Amino acid sequence: MPASPSTARAINDRLALRLLQQEGPLTAGQLKQLTGLSRPTVADLVERLAAAGLIDVVGESGEQRRGPNAKLYGIVADQAHLAALDVRTEGVSVVVADLLGRVLAEASVPIGGETGTGPAVEQAVALVERTAKEAGVAGLHTVAIGAPGLIDPATGELRDSGGLPAWHRRLVLALQERLPETRVHVENETNLAALAEQRDGVARDRDTFVLLWLGHGTGAAVILDGVLRRGASGGTGEIGFLPVPGTAGLPSAVDCAGGFHSLAGSAGIVRLAEECGLAVAGDGAGDSGEDARGGAGLVRGAAEAADVVRRAVAAADSATDRVAEAVAARKGVAATGPVPEAVAATDSVRKTVAATDSVRKTVAATGSVEAGSVPEAVAVREASRFLDAFADRLAVGVASVVAVLDPGCVVLGGEVGQAGGTELAARVERRVRRMSPLATEVRAGVLGGAAVLCGALLTARDRAQDALFAPRQPVDQQRRRAD
Repeated sequence: MPASPSTARAINDRLALRLLQQEGPLTAGQLKQLTGLSRPTVADLVERLAAAGLIDVVGESGEQRRGPNAKLYGIVADQAHLAALDVRTEGVSVVVADLLGRVLAEASVPIGGETGTGPAVEQAVALVERTAKEAGVAGLHTVAIGAPGLIDPATGELRDSGGLPAWHRRLVLALQERLPETRVHVENETNLAALAEQRDGVARDRDTFVLLWLGHGTGAAVILDGVLRRGASGGTGEIGFLPVPGTAGLPSAVDCAGGFHSLAGSAGIVRLAEECGLAVAGDGAGDSGEDARGGAGLVRGAAEAADVVRRAVAAADSATDRVAEAVAARKGVAATGPVPEAVAATDSVRKTVAATDSVRKTVAATGSVEAGSVPEAVAVREASRFLDAFADRLAVGVASVVAVLDPGCVVLGGEVGQAGGTELAARVERRVRRMSPLATEVRAGVLGGAAVLCGALLTARDRAQDALFAPRQPVDQQRRRAD
């Protein structure tokens, strides 16, 4: 059945608006070429969208030809303004942007664990209002919030989850009350990170993949055939509760301690680093331990874990470069880059460890254990040992996901995943290849902790455009519906 004229117009309008969003300002001729529509149809839709205030002339094309330059049409960016929030246990970050997603202002505020629910909510709401004012924005059309915890798929509301601050749930209600004309949407933080990596990050070529979040805690997001999957209760991806070997016990319904979180969360990473002999800033499992609930402790825990992984990778990379240079020198050619496998470098380094053992014992006898005092070869060995042990842990979780979903690609996201880079991702991929018959590529995320805020902004932009770009009904039709 062919579409009615009004439906066809709505489809054409939406197509043109999406092209202007993706490509930027375009001429009517470019719209004709990209849409495949006739010249009169494009002229009609341009006139229609301009009359609705959705597009406007933003300049002229630079084409050199006879006659006047063609007009460039673009989306009216200040037609609506958006806010994106990254709500963590220890604080809130906010960005305010226009309809095209261009950031106008950003700010953050720490919220300590000792702060009461009411004051915490007020700090967060005041931050949104203050940031909007600094951006020169009178009102917000859409606000998207990324938060830890479960989102009820039926209501879209943040569910009451044990271990998370009460002010998280109250914040959504407070924003709706304080900003009654604003659309407020909340989504799980890991889901938003996956959206960001797919749209602007390392998974742009994937319709099916899983993002494994590695920060202070752990989580996973599942995208199958281009659709984010939340599950019956909104709990898809709660991988921290996955029972795994190597922990002291089993997780419970209210606590993921004993699950995958104990192996791959920041406190577990810091403890593993200490066991492997790596120097760790701060007191390791103290502030960032499982019992820590203070905001500063949580931040330090994630930062320490990411720093440990980053330094281990740097040590392994440095050793790889030295081996490549040595091999090239032996062949009488200049080194052009690292050898394909970092394992070759670490194996070579291990052969030199025996010669440095006496030096290490001397250092230990003098009590000097500061960073830099241990021989470099030993430091590289410890870094490699840590990366191998950490990759072993991650491979258990990744292989479990692969066995059930067969996503073909797993992205290591969050601050720790980004810090590990391709070095950690390659080690995990090799282990998964030995554990599973299903071919799986493991990639390092490129957005790190910023992925949540990026995903929230993309979500706010999409929802605002969906509302603003929706076909408008004629006035008489609206009256008939009201009657």
